Amino acid sequence: MNRVISTSHAPAALGPYSQAIEAQGTMLFVAGQIPLTPSGELVSGGITEQTTQVLDNISAILKEAGYSLSHVVKATVFLKDMNNFAAMNDVYARYFGDTKPARSTIEVARLPKDVQVEIEVVAVK
Repeated sequence: MNRVISTSHAPAALGPYSQAIEAQGTMLFVAGQIPLTPSGELVSGGITEQTTQVLDNISAILKEAGYSLSHVVKATVFLKDMNNFAAMNDVYARYFGDTKPARSTIEVARLPKDVQVEIEVVAVK
């Protein structure tokens, strides 16, 4: 059975999807998060500030479901501009530390609300 995860400590879904879904009680699929505050405001600043907010949102969703960043096994990063890779990677490394999930990073033409970064993760207990 699947469990829908929702927290007010991360922005509400912008469409017909869930912040996260837990499958089989052991796997958590976190929808792509963009740099919106929990109240839905777009974070000002560049890639560093936006990546920080995205990872704060992911952390809040993981916590609500009883997971942490150490449970993340796969991350997918969508960047508006691959020239921002190093700055995004610096923030990402601070959050994940010694935990190094598998990751893909993809440059895309456009993201929701014209943000610079979106990240989705899969976590396993």
